[in-house]
Amino acid sequence: MSTEPGTPPASAPTPGQPHSPAPAHGSRILGCLLGGALGDSLGYAVEFDDISAIRARFGPAGLQDFSALGAGSPFSDDTQMTLYTTDGLLEALEWANDGVAADINACLWLAYLRWLGTQGVAVPPSAPFQPPRWIDAQDVLKSRRSPGDACLSGLATGEMGTVQRPVNPEAKGCGTVMRSAPFGLIPHLGPEVVYKLSADAASLTHGHPAARQSAGVFSLLIHALVAGLGLREAAQDALGHLRGGVLRKGEDPDPDVVARLEAALRLAGEAPGHGGLLSPEDLVSELGEGWVAEEALAVALYAVLATAPGTETETGADSGTAGVHSRDHFRAAIAVAVNHSGDSDSTASIAGNILGAYYGEQCLPADWLAELQAPEVIRGMASRLAAATGA
Repeated sequence: MSTEPGTPPASAPTPGQPHSPAPAHGSRILGCLLGGALGDSLGYAVEFDDISAIRARFGPAGLQDFSALGAGSPFSDDTQMTLYTTDGLLEALEWANDGVAADINACLWLAYLRWLGTQGVAVPPSAPFQPPRWIDAQDVLKSRRSPGDACLSGLATGEMGTVQRPVNPEAKGCGTVMRSAPFGLIPHLGPEVVYKLSADAASLTHGHPAARQSAGVFSLLIHALVAGLGLREAAQDALGHLRGGVLRKGEDPDPDVVARLEAALRLAGEAPGHGGLLSPEDLVSELGEGWVAEEALAVALYAVLATAPGTETETGADSGTAGVHSRDHFRAAIAVAVNHSGDSDSTASIAGNILGAYYGEQCLPADWLAELQAPEVIRGMASRLAAATGA
């Protein structure tokens, strides 16, 4: 029987299978948003450092924990834009719950324009005015934390980019992927809808097919985890959708996206548990630095899968033991996602989103949460999304 690259035979146990009982949907939402913010915050401390500088500052193992940072580290534009994605979806859900149809991508565009205003960039006069919402009153979101050029320039045009009329046609930066987890958190949607919502929203700022396809695959991965699939199973399912039909008619899968994700699955399959991990240098050589969309997703996916505990450590575990294993997994995966020469906050943010959606909030280390900037804002957005989705 043939298998995907790096896929174990059907009879073999797959690392990272779901626990029983499964996390509640509200816990997955909270875990996803908080987990992404934790990875983002730790990675932001070294975002522009190469691995030699990280080792020189933190030792041979690199940055492993918030305790090494002293004064801590704020979250970046990755978390800001993820929360504004959540708010755009939330507005569309609120309209729908009131029985009024809304243009979902327009809601997202308006949300991103409000984020643009928090970055000290004038919102184009041609853009529609929207009254402020709860998220806009949160001062912590008004700091400029190294936002991506394509996100800023694409929104500053005042044009609502689409797949057919893209802004930044050649842009394929990771700014699409790092903000797209919330699309996978909306229940009762089919994969085609999840992919379309995510890809359309990516096109608001980035025009390259790899940027929107990577965002769409990431959202499908989150969607599959929320539906109860295991980590590797969800990744294979999302990649299968990319290959097999969720794309717009006439658009082929971008070969770089497919190649990077296949490599992440293969390499992770060669590194079970905590042994045999790629060095940071080899990680970058094999999967890239993470500045572009498909590389960021591949690095994060590798970090999650390569550090996943085997099923034998989880089978029959009580909730307390399962929580310990999930927190250990979270710490190990984020460390891999942070410690490389590349876009450490984005790769770690994506990894944190994945683990939080899979395990729920139980995987989040309490000592890390104590260092997180403005957790009440993230919890506030999570609770609003949970209420709007009936979680």
